[in-house]
Amino acid sequence: MLRAAFKATFAAIALFAAAASAIAAEIKPAVVYDLGGRADKSFNEAAYNGAEKFKADTGIEYRDFEIQNDSQREQALRNFARRGYNPVVAIGFSHANAMEKVAAEFPDTQFAIIDMVVDLPNVRSVLFQEHEGSYLVGILAAMASKTHKVGFVGGMDIPLIRKFACGYVQGVKAADPDAEVFQNMTGTTGAAWTDPVKGGELAKSQFDRGADVVYHAAGSTGLGVLQAAADEGKLGIGVDSNQNHLHPGSVLTSMTKGVDVAVYKAFEDAMNDQWSSGFSILGLAEGGVGWALDENNAALVTPEMKAAVEEAQAKIISGEIQVHDYMADSNCPVM
Repeated sequence: MLRAAFKATFAAIALFAAAASAIAAEIKPAVVYDLGGRADKSFNEAAYNGAEKFKADTGIEYRDFEIQNDSQREQALRNFARRGYNPVVAIGFSHANAMEKVAAEFPDTQFAIIDMVVDLPNVRSVLFQEHEGSYLVGILAAMASKTHKVGFVGGMDIPLIRKFACGYVQGVKAADPDAEVFQNMTGTTGAAWTDPVKGGELAKSQFDRGADVVYHAAGSTGLGVLQAAADEGKLGIGVDSNQNHLHPGSVLTSMTKGVDVAVYKAFEDAMNDQWSSGFSILGLAEGGVGWALDENNAALVTPEMKAAVEEAQAKIISGEIQVHDYMADSNCPVM
């Protein structure tokens, strides 16, 4: 009888293992990064980290592709879909036109796109409330500044990046109404995301004008901003991923964005046959954006600063504080 029980147990284990293998065989996830690639320490790397965590947790491999120019977007998405990869996740709004074409060609493939809405029945669109997180780091910038002058360096001059800037300025002004905020955008093409030299030059020009804290929303271009802050003995603010560790003691904080969570969930939902299309918007209330506090910047954030940010976060979630959304209304009241 005992032997029969063991046989039944082993049979159940074998059945479970076979089922797990079948699931693993059926899902072939893929990621297409935006310009700057998986090692940009920011937006793309957040996506990479989500894919890597999924692989570590499940043992399921994924494929990814780093585009080198805009013409490769459509090609990359189509190649993955043609080869049976599913789901296929595109990182960044610039993939929208390519995804509209390719997703329509492959209606049985599940696609996801970050930072843009593609209204097709097989596409999941994930948006974030970047202005809410930017408001919080704006408060920290104003409270950390000794000169009452802070800065912002954006990447490509598009409404999405203006959304970061508007929320940031609103947070700065909430903490210090007399503060001056310098703003520069890096460019008007995709190259604006991949120019750390230009990022450093723009940050240095703001430091030369008296700014002592500069926030970037510029992809790998922002690495130059953070480097310039460290070189000048000033403070930088990172974006998308937690960038505090890049220059410990010189990065005041980072505005974090849950791109890693969005990628992980897309893979997980496909694996569990729980895929849903449509769009979702993730803000402070959903844990989609936030600010980073760790051992690398703890000495820079006073208890008063931490309390101010936590109070503002609670008021934004409750609706008591309304952070202006530039994407909904380009008349930013503080710019």
